[in-house]
Amino acid sequence: MALLDFLKRKPKELFIESEKERIVEAVRLAERRTSGEVRVFAESRCRYVDAIDRAAELFFSLKMEKTDLRNGVLVYVATKDKQVAVFADEGIYKKMTQTFWDAEVRKMLVQFRNDNIPDGIIAVVKDIGEALYRHFPYDANMDKNELPDDIVFGK
Repeated sequence: MALLDFLKRKPKELFIESEKERIVEAVRLAERRTSGEVRVFAESRCRYVDAIDRAAELFFSLKMEKTDLRNGVLVYVATKDKQVAVFADEGIYKKMTQTFWDAEVRKMLVQFRNDNIPDGIIAVVKDIGEALYRHFPYDANMDKNELPDDIVFGK
């Protein structure tokens, strides 16, 4: 294969279409009963030693701290490196224990080791949705979808 052909090649998708649809639907369901916001960011490799540092960088570059109640949560995955992190804004982070956040990361890692990356993401998004619902229930008079529900893909 010529170098030019190699450079033009489309990178391999991280998820097949049905997996993407399932993840986006999980985000929509998680947000249905809460004013909180959940986003998923996926890339193949994490260029940081600690995935939480990458998640923090992405959280702020996606302007997730701009939610009215500071209740956005980013689920970060680097599929090839099998690195994950959950980064929560101060509104929801303070309402949950560190044990909760650590358990969610462990839950994803177990699924990743079994090559169930989408299922790991979906399970964690569901749990985060429940936590957001308990502390930031949906208010029909005030709630708006402040952030897109789609998966954000890195390199």
